[in-house]
Amino acid sequence: MPITSDCHLHSSFSGDSNTPMEEMILQGIANGLDTMCFTEHNDFAYPDGPDESGDIFLLQVDSYLYHLARLKDQYADQIRILFGVELGLQPEAARQNAIFAKSHEFDFIIGSSHICHGKDPYYPSFFQNRPKEEALREYFESILENISKFSNFDVYGHLDYAVRYAPGQDAEYTYQKYSDIIDEILKLLLSKDKGVELNTGGIKRGMHDLHPCTDILKRYRELGGEIITIGSDSHNAKEIGAHFHRAATVLETCGFRYYCVFEKRTPEFHKL
Repeated sequence: MPITSDCHLHSSFSGDSNTPMEEMILQGIANGLDTMCFTEHNDFAYPDGPDESGDIFLLQVDSYLYHLARLKDQYADQIRILFGVELGLQPEAARQNAIFAKSHEFDFIIGSSHICHGKDPYYPSFFQNRPKEEALREYFESILENISKFSNFDVYGHLDYAVRYAPGQDAEYTYQKYSDIIDEILKLLLSKDKGVELNTGGIKRGMHDLHPCTDILKRYRELGGEIITIGSDSHNAKEIGAHFHRAATVLETCGFRYYCVFEKRTPEFHKL
C-alpha cells in the first residue's frame, strides 16, 4: 500500500464514535499502517441537534491525551501514534479555537467546516426549500469566511463536506459550478501556507469521488499546492485506511508525488 499513514481518525473520545482507541490501533497495525493520527472532534458553538446536545463535540482533551500517550508507548515498536484534533471552524468560535489550539502540543490540527451559519449540512433541513446549488454555494462561502477569521490549523479538512449530504450527493456536482469561490478558498489557503486533506470518507456514504473532488485537487496542484494529507475519517476500526489505493492513484493523476504527515505541526513528505 503506497499510503501507510491515516491522518483523520475518530475514536470514542469524539462525540460521534463509540470505538475504543486501542481497537483502532490494533486494526491499523493489522492493515500495515506505520502511522495513525487521531483527530478527535472539537466543535465550539455546535448547535443542539434533534436528539442530542451540541456539547457532545466538546473534547475532553486531558483524558484523550492521557489515553493516547499510554497507547503510544505501549505500541511504539509497532506503529507511530500522533496527537491531533479536528477543529470545527465558525467565525463566532475563532477566539475559542485560537486558545484551544495553543492549549496543548498537538502534532496536527485539521480545520473543518461542519456548521454553516448555524446549520450542519448533515441534516436535510440545510438543503430544504431551495436549490441544491444555492445551499452548496453558501457552504463554500462560509469556508472562505472561516479561513479569513482563523489560521492556526495545518490542513483544511474534507473541503466539500456538504456534498456528502446533499440531495443526489455528487451525481451532478462539479468543481466548475463553484470554481470562482473554490479558487478563492484555495488561493487563501496557499497564501497562509496551509494544506488540504484528501478524505476518503465520502465513499462509504455512496459518493463517487473523494473529498475534495478530483478536479479541486487538480486545481490545488495547478496553483502550486503541495501539502496534502490522507485520512479515512474513520469512526470505527473496519474503515481505517479505506480506499487508500484509490487515493494514491488520484493523487498521482493530479500531479502529486508526495503526501504529508504532520508531527509537532511540521510536515513530513512521503513518496507515493
